Amino acid sequence: MGASTAWLIRPRAALVLGRVSNLPTVVSDALAGLTLAGVGMSGGPLLGPLLETSVALALFYVGGMYLNDAFDAAVDARERPGRPIPSGDASRIAVFVAGFALLALGVALAARSGAVGAMNGAALGATILLYDVVHKRTALAPAIMGACRFFAYSTAAAMAGAPAGLALVLGAGGLFAHVVGLTYAAKQEAYDRLDRAWPLAVLALPLLGTLAATLWLRGGDLVGLMLWLVLLVAVAVALFRLFRRSPGDVPKAVGLLIAAIALYDAVLVAAAGATGWAVLLAALCFPATLALQRVVPGT
Repeated sequence: MGASTAWLIRPRAALVLGRVSNLPTVVSDALAGLTLAGVGMSGGPLLGPLLETSVALALFYVGGMYLNDAFDAAVDARERPGRPIPSGDASRIAVFVAGFALLALGVALAARSGAVGAMNGAALGATILLYDVVHKRTALAPAIMGACRFFAYSTAAAMAGAPAGLALVLGAGGLFAHVVGLTYAAKQEAYDRLDRAWPLAVLALPLLGTLAATLWLRGGDLVGLMLWLVLLVAVAVALFRLFRRSPGDVPKAVGLLIAAIALYDAVLVAAAGATGWAVLLAALCFPATLALQRVVPGT
């Protein structure tokens, strides 16, 4: 590899490496983490904290995805030769440098809010790095990925100076379960098959949790119930594809489950009693993710 290509990342490859089509779910995560922590619930500002936390979480997400490909380059050369590094559209060293730089920027931005933000940001960055390093070698990989999204909620709250109360912990726990299920499915994507179906049972937990939150906190709020029904349908369609196991079903199901993170967030934002624009924004992150996945693959 010559000096001119040692630091190469082609523009299209930069988008594919970062799975940027999934970034709307990062925005909805930030919004859910903030509202569950009470930010903007008593007439206080929400848009400013949302912009700052969304940028920070996007840095963590894209940086983590870059490092995922960098650490997996040898495996991808055998199983997914069309990925940017084995195809020659990006050099491994450039992707490593970019990934670590983005994670460092994410931690630095989180740390601007103080010690609590720094600790949460460091925990999120460390968990992302742990997943990227070991996910091909441990059965705990789905749980580690779930922990990444858990810390996304807590980091958003910490950056806004809000306490991580019970509502946030329970909401983040449901998101953890959803991501565990989709990550298990994603691990089968390279083979376009699903070896065992029982781990997908964890996907029921966030469905039950969000329904309970909507009924208990909002007394069966119509908007919340409608969003929950859309979430239920999205998960059901994804499970149908996983169990049908036709060619291409597994990646399609995984992409849908990733987009459904935004629906999960939207139900919680509605249950928390957020303003209408916040609920609408979180909900729109679902179709936005699906639309962007048609342009840039989400997995």
